[in-house]
Amino acid sequence: MRSNAASAKGAAVRGTVAFVEHAFGAATRQRVLDALPPADAAALASVTATDDVPYDRIIALWRAIDAEVAESTPQWAEQAGTFSIESMGVQLYSGILRKPTPTDFLTQSVSLFRLFYAPGDMRVVHEEPKGAVLRLVGFDPGTDLFCRRQVGGLARSVELAGGVAPRVRHVRCSLRGDAFCEWEMSWG
Repeated sequence: MRSNAASAKGAAVRGTVAFVEHAFGAATRQRVLDALPPADAAALASVTATDDVPYDRIIALWRAIDAEVAESTPQWAEQAGTFSIESMGVQLYSGILRKPTPTDFLTQSVSLFRLFYAPGDMRVVHEEPKGAVLRLVGFDPGTDLFCRRQVGGLARSVELAGGVAPRVRHVRCSLRGDAFCEWEMSWG
């Protein structure tokens, strides 16, 4: 079990549950929720976008989804990250996402990561005119499903900030023995 200090905003939960229903249907969404302990399923079903959710609960949700759909849709976590930014991200944080350039989005003083997860942050550690490297600091991802979700979310975020054909790769991972997680990004 992870520390109770780690949390996600309800927007991440709502975006994930909405993705499952959108991509796989209401019956799959219900099977995923039924796979969770009843108290957790009830809490996740009624969460508001601004609620703090114990990070363990969202990990359990992601794992239940993975068990249900990974065989037929191996890239579902990346797709869920994209969908979450397209739906809840734009709805709640359009001003943060819609910037003149991807660099403006990545280097702004308000951290999109910190609006969805605590503790920690994503920081730009390398910047080029058409690319960047982001490092996760002060946050334990706990599962590669988080890391994969970030790939889709970051790609869509860069696209919303004017990046053409963004490419995001998870190049270092603390879960694979690296000192930290990093995502390498490029765009046209």
